[in-house]
Amino acid sequence: MTAAENVCYTLINVPMDSEPPSEISLKNDLEKGDVKSKTEALKKVIIMILNGEKLPGLLMTIIRFVLPLQDHTIKKLLLVFWEIVPKTTPDGRLLHEMILVCDAYRKDLQHPNEFIRGSTLRFLCKLKEAELLEPLMPAIRACLEHRHSYVRRNAVLAIYTIYRNFEHLIPDAPELIHDFLVNEKDASCKRNAFMMLIHADQDRALDYLSTCIDQVQTFGDILQLVIVELIYKVCHANPSERARFIRCIYNLLQSSSPAVKYEAAGTLVTLSSAPTAIKAAAQCYIDLIIKESDNNVKLIVLDRLIELKEHPAHERVLQDLVMDILRVLSTPDLEVRKKTLQLALDLVSSRNVEELVIVLKKEVIKTNNVSEHEDTDKYRQLLVRTLHSCSVRFPDMAANVIPVLMEFLSDNNEAAAADVLEFVREAIQRFDNLRMLIVEKMLEVFHAIKSVKPPLRGFLLDGDFFVAASLATTLTKIALRYVALVQEKKKQNSFVAEAMLLMATILHLGKSSLPKKPITDDDVDRISLCLKVLSECSPLMNDIFNKECRQSLSHMLSAKLEEEKLSQKKESEKRNVTVQPDDPISFMQLTAKNEMNCKEDQFQLSLLAAMGNTQRKEAADPLASKLNKVTQLTGFSDPVYAEAYVHVNQYDIVLDVLVVNQTSDTLQNCTLELATLGDLKLVEKPSPLTLAPHDFANIKANVKVASTENGIIFGNIVYDVSGAASDRNCVVLSDIHIDIMDYIQPATCTDAEFRQMWAEFEWENKVTVNTNMVDLNDYLQHILKSTNMKCLTPEKALSGYCGFMAANLYARSIFGEDALANVSIEKPIHQGPDAAVTGHIRIRAKSQGMALSLGDKINLSQKKTSI
Repeated sequence: MTAAENVCYTLINVPMDSEPPSEISLKNDLEKGDVKSKTEALKKVIIMILNGEKLPGLLMTIIRFVLPLQDHTIKKLLLVFWEIVPKTTPDGRLLHEMILVCDAYRKDLQHPNEFIRGSTLRFLCKLKEAELLEPLMPAIRACLEHRHSYVRRNAVLAIYTIYRNFEHLIPDAPELIHDFLVNEKDASCKRNAFMMLIHADQDRALDYLSTCIDQVQTFGDILQLVIVELIYKVCHANPSERARFIRCIYNLLQSSSPAVKYEAAGTLVTLSSAPTAIKAAAQCYIDLIIKESDNNVKLIVLDRLIELKEHPAHERVLQDLVMDILRVLSTPDLEVRKKTLQLALDLVSSRNVEELVIVLKKEVIKTNNVSEHEDTDKYRQLLVRTLHSCSVRFPDMAANVIPVLMEFLSDNNEAAAADVLEFVREAIQRFDNLRMLIVEKMLEVFHAIKSVKPPLRGFLLDGDFFVAASLATTLTKIALRYVALVQEKKKQNSFVAEAMLLMATILHLGKSSLPKKPITDDDVDRISLCLKVLSECSPLMNDIFNKECRQSLSHMLSAKLEEEKLSQKKESEKRNVTVQPDDPISFMQLTAKNEMNCKEDQFQLSLLAAMGNTQRKEAADPLASKLNKVTQLTGFSDPVYAEAYVHVNQYDIVLDVLVVNQTSDTLQNCTLELATLGDLKLVEKPSPLTLAPHDFANIKANVKVASTENGIIFGNIVYDVSGAASDRNCVVLSDIHIDIMDYIQPATCTDAEFRQMWAEFEWENKVTVNTNMVDLNDYLQHILKSTNMKCLTPEKALSGYCGFMAANLYARSIFGEDALANVSIEKPIHQGPDAAVTGHIRIRAKSQGMALSLGDKINLSQKKTSI
């Protein structure tokens, strides 16, 4: 390993008020100081080497005066020092001094203290010099028989690493570790040994597992997890082995460890699609959700259940477990309850809807006994919506649901009461047979309705005359109906006159100086129209108010129902696996091994998910989608050419940078130096490289993302030319702009939630429409596509053509941030048919970065539009 390949692990900040120590003072402390001053001096040396200083003069001093010390802190620091110090000459040969260090390693491997032995073994895993490791092999082997498990398990790790990097140093490692595993009793040692066999010699690992497959349940959880991984990999690569190991996976579902149960259930689902296997896995997931106290775990396992439901064949099995799933509602967390109710609603069928309604009714009663809390109110609202959906989908249940929901009208929770009113309005319109029941219930609870807001007079004195306009319409409908029902003229005139008096008085109040705000012209027009209708009582107006209005409501509700059915149909179509007549049939038994490898490895996916690197589904042609994300960083005429593939994962960005040496010289210490702007953070500094003439290499860099806003990564490549005495050379890189769209996903919310968020969010960004598109609907679709937002305004409301359009858009980021947008656009007809769309888009978000970034994205996409 050349000096240029030494890894700079991290940069450690040294306080500015202290002068950097000189090499002479450090040498003096290391030679003549006591243990404490030697420890401090060694720490300073480590910091200086990490920060790029070359201190070759201190190497022999440390070997002579520090290496022989037996202090444990110094021994630990020395392991860090030997890890980072340059061990080779500029031409790549091992330094002669390292022979002395090698002897010290050997002594530490035979040290009576198990901590020193174990730490040294861990350190040897990081060594990349075969010449240093070769003399130590007998001592490492001997550590496998040490009395302490800490030494033995680290010896296994060291042997595995050495076997992987330098197989010629220990060619019999798999056989050695297999024999060790058979006789070993400690769980952590067995786990490490078994892990090594899985990766080094899978056949030996299987042989061992076959001998003890009946005792797997008695093993420790760390070993059980590794066994699950092995079984998955073996069955994935060789499906004929499934029958041999599936019973073992079934047994591991009963493990005492939640982690083992979770992995075993996931593996069982991938190995078998039999209803019994799916039911066992789902039951295991449900038990985990109920027993685990961590809400994050509950949400993760719930997601796995939802994934199971997405498969058409598994949905039927899960339908039988709806009542078990509802046990999760005992969790107080609102997000868990929300997901559980949604899952139960998706799985409910005519067979179990009655049981579901009974459970939900019990939950409603429970919420009445709980002291008022924000989450209780929201949960009550969720229960109302779920019961509403049940009665809409299964009309037979409406008679059971309505009496329970009517109780909410007298509830202090206005949101739940408003939801109930919406439901009652829909029910009274759709279920004629229940109309009398609903009216009776309404009259029963009417006197108990309490509102946080003031009574009617309070609304009017506050200047909220929209309520007055609604009251006028209601009075007009009641009066017209009274006229139709009562034949006596005197009574008719008396009732109508009383209604008109109320309206006229409200108009008079609105125009006086008593209210805080005067009545609006719209409300005046509405009340005046109602007065005119009552004064004339014409049959046409009677029809409009009492029949046409009701028909409009009916049309609106049926359109809403149609839209829900359409979205459900689309969802079910997505889930149904469509197979074309000429599609090839893949038989697992006839699949070549190399073809099997291309399938997704669930363990790799779960590992990536744990690190926040969930793999996104690429476009139809993955190569084409990758090429779209390649950014050129330097020019073709630069001495070093670089381009980066920007791979955006869930919470981080991986830059895969291709660096090409375009010169005829060897480039040493070729380092990619990066910096970030925005809410981005570089995880680690990439390692320096040595590039031969016209050679190339790939450098990977990780950048963590903390919030949804546009970020920029910039930097340069610095290098030394081999043999040249000049200063370091530098090539400045082009900026990499991180696209906010990778973090924004379309989402849905109710109109009430949208209005509430719109009122609460403080950051607004108003973007003026500046496009050459001429069609309103085309422009809206273009905005939806370029911002990843979802249109909440129903399609029917946007259909037709009237020269203007208003739509609400909504999206959520993966960090849980909400983004709202209101599109108000029109086509200036007076300018002719080719006139471009005009108007504006208002964006609202909780954070400034989100609002500004979305605005920038819209502005950028507008410029790219074409006619």
